[in-house]
Amino acid sequence: MQIWVDADSCPAVIKDILFKAAKRTGVQLMMVANQPVRIPPSRFIKMLQVASGFDVADNEIVKRLSAGDLVITGDIPLATEAIEQGAFALNPRGEMYSADNIRARLNMRDFMDTLRASGINTGGPPALSQSDRKSFANQLDKLLTKYARNA
Repeated sequence: MQIWVDADSCPAVIKDILFKAAKRTGVQLMMVANQPVRIPPSRFIKMLQVASGFDVADNEIVKRLSAGDLVITGDIPLATEAIEQGAFALNPRGEMYSADNIRARLNMRDFMDTLRASGINTGGPPALSQSDRKSFANQLDKLLTKYARNA
């Protein structure tokens, strides 16, 4: 298992949780972004900087992804592609995307895009709460524990 992070949009507090988990478990963590991302020194944590552009980081993650890997992203289309390739997808609020829920999330995203394109202000997501952070850490820990048992 390798963890792939859509690092351009990943909150710093979530990156810190991921850095600690990679060091603790020895799972490879790859931060993918179109700008430099500061990472701590560790043989388990790497940074891949890609060219600027729409979905360049997402496309690079999809290209390198293997079944059983974990993708950290709030990007629904990226999560959809990851699941279709047999990977796991977790958003920074601690929600696991699955084959059962990803289509509904994608439909809602498309609907909200349509509303925004027609000039309706839909607002943005709420700030990341302490509960979101805890949920993320718990889901990540569950996945890493399951991976360690199966390894």
